[in-house]
Amino acid sequence: MPRRRVLVVDDDENIVQLVRMYLERDGYQVWCTYDGPSALAEMRRSRPDVIVLDLMLPGMSGLDVCREVRRESNTPIIMLTANTTEADKLTGLDLGADDYVTKPFSPRELLARIRAV
Repeated sequence: MPRRRVLVVDDDENIVQLVRMYLERDGYQVWCTYDGPSALAEMRRSRPDVIVLDLMLPGMSGLDVCREVRRESNTPIIMLTANTTEADKLTGLDLGADDYVTKPFSPRELLARIRAV
């Protein structure tokens, strides 16, 4: 069975490395990017099974990345962000995110949500 592929997009390198460590330990193949344009390029290149996406990114917002991904793909998107208001959550979900996790977060819960989508 091929390993599941996850693209992690966040401008905070510590968060990216933490999520990567948990995913790799669980057998996932992981790609990481730190800005919006790189996220789209990597999504097109690596064709991940799931995208973990921050909203506040340099170069292009996570909302714009989500919109563009939805134009091209049905890849599940889990937003991982510090934006915690109900309006933020509804906006993300209305744009096509499959789940919305707020920071601070439990890496084990995020892993369970990735498995679920």
